[in-house]
Amino acid sequence: MTASTFRFEGPSIEQTTVEAALSPFRAAALRHGNLTTTVPRELVHRAAVAEVMLTDWKRLADAHFAMTAQWPRGHSFFTPVDGVHHDPLIAAETIRQIGALLAHAEFGVPFGHQFLLEELTLTVHPEQLRIGQTPAALDIDVTCKEVRKRAGRLTGLAYETTVLREGRPAASGRISFSAIAPAVYRRLRPERVFSAGHRPIPLTAPVAPQSVGRLSPADVVLSPTGDPNRWQLRVDTRHPVLFDHQVDHVPGMVLLEAARQAATAVLGRSSILPLGLECEFKKYAELDLPCLIDGLRLPKAAPGDPDTVLVTGHQDGEPVFSTMVTAALGD
Repeated sequence: MTASTFRFEGPSIEQTTVEAALSPFRAAALRHGNLTTTVPRELVHRAAVAEVMLTDWKRLADAHFAMTAQWPRGHSFFTPVDGVHHDPLIAAETIRQIGALLAHAEFGVPFGHQFLLEELTLTVHPEQLRIGQTPAALDIDVTCKEVRKRAGRLTGLAYETTVLREGRPAASGRISFSAIAPAVYRRLRPERVFSAGHRPIPLTAPVAPQSVGRLSPADVVLSPTGDPNRWQLRVDTRHPVLFDHQVDHVPGMVLLEAARQAATAVLGRSSILPLGLECEFKKYAELDLPCLIDGLRLPKAAPGDPDTVLVTGHQDGEPVFSTMVTAALGD
């Protein structure tokens, strides 16, 4: 699969000929075909290559793309659910990475622009999330449903994805986001976030990891408040995955993880397998203000329906995000 518009300048024919004669990898490629690599980490807003899920992409039509990705059998943060299934949030992260790649590589958004996640929906098929003997190789169909531009420059994008594993649907999702130029971003954000003294709130104590489906306290993003089904968001900017690089706000994936952990606690289980997420992001979550997380178990329409938990986040009394978490029934 060949990317259509974003490629680095390659060596000359003379250089290629000499290097091919010297390189053992060239012979391997000729024997086995193209070798798999990840896309450039900068295109998906990751600092660590290990956190890049996408491996290639191709434009099929103006608003239609084919992509490939890989999920590892084990991951330091997206750990297997019940020891059997890939973590559905790795699917959410994979779909998120698609938007950044398309914005930069296909729609010409310069590096340095900021992205504001607006909506994210995800549905997974557990039978296709089972961990096998090799990493999960994925084909992803991507259709852009809304391309917003101003003066010829992309200002927003909404796209839908279907993630296939061996030809069978493993997940599907939709994301919409805005792309914000640096000068505009500066006007939108509080002036304090650009000061040298801007610091996150002090790190708070985690709830018990087993109460929110985690093994390590370092991966817990909720702190107790003393009120049932209410927590304070625990912001650890040293976390190597959730805070992969320096930011001036709480990343959307941290809020998704908070929703998953809150739903786990509300349902009173050791872990849950999310079947679906419906998320709306109202505004940036600030690093230097407490963010309160509330979880509410919703009534079922019929016996045997999956469990559903509504999770909301507020700062200074204003809504930051809301997520509907649909979870597979527990044992």
